[in-house]
Amino acid sequence: MPAPSHTGPAASATAPPGLAGPRLLALLAITLWGLSFVATRVALAELGPVPLIAARLVLGLALLLALLGARGELAELRHAPVVPLALLGFFGIAFHQLLQAYALTLTTAVHTGWLIGLTPIWSALLAARFLHERFGRARIAGLALGFAGALLVVSHGRLDTTTLALPSARGDLLILLSTVNWAAVTIAGRSVMRSLKPRVATTFLMAVGLACVLPFALGSSGGAPFAHLSARAWAAVLFLGIGCSGIGYLAWFGALERLGASQVAAFLYLEPLVTLAAAALYLHEPVGITTVLGGLVVLAGVALVQRPAS
Repeated sequence: MPAPSHTGPAASATAPPGLAGPRLLALLAITLWGLSFVATRVALAELGPVPLIAARLVLGLALLLALLGARGELAELRHAPVVPLALLGFFGIAFHQLLQAYALTLTTAVHTGWLIGLTPIWSALLAARFLHERFGRARIAGLALGFAGALLVVSHGRLDTTTLALPSARGDLLILLSTVNWAAVTIAGRSVMRSLKPRVATTFLMAVGLACVLPFALGSSGGAPFAHLSARAWAAVLFLGIGCSGIGYLAWFGALERLGASQVAAFLYLEPLVTLAAAALYLHEPVGITTVLGGLVVLAGVALVQRPAS
């Protein structure tokens, strides 16, 4: 991953006031990705990780290409910086999605939830080191609150040795690796998004990710698994492809174009809340008072991170 360039502390430390739009884009991406864990579990019951990721990327890329075509921007793909986008496409799309898909077949939802909560911490450390983003006491407190709240949400307040055990299973290690990987992609992606329209860059990234995954999907079983999918599984695949891989990535990188990387990454603390709400509504899982309290702590933490650095 190339070291990202920056335009100076003042440019990256804070977002100008009134940037509700980019924050809404980040929230949209996190909402879609939070729902994706439920949809992925549904789809993995009938599909393997590789064909599932390939289907997601085909659908997401089709949506983005149609968007560029409607806006007359397809020609701009030829002017994209190939090497940095190829690296981001491999690490941020193919590698990242395969890591999490395989991990979800090997580890528990509790471990997955709290390990993913580490991503904003890595992002903040990398942003301070490479983008020279400033961190006042309020923003540091927000990061700590966000992680504590996310931990309460995913553990339901049962902070025993099982919940907090260091990752030992292969699935836990894959999730942990994915958090570091996504933090690096978020930091590196911000400088790239400033040189291109987010929708153009995201389309290029999606094409690279598909090119990496598709040969393995076709080589393993071709399109055979899709011939016998249930309507429930097809709905999950369509949501993952169009919503999570298409609209989700587009919204995320659109937010990165305008906001500081650590501010965007802080929204990842909301992901367990979305997942929990979806599980409660779709899978009828109970929601206790500790979970509600954790959600309020998460919201407080994200609000603190969004404040201008002093």
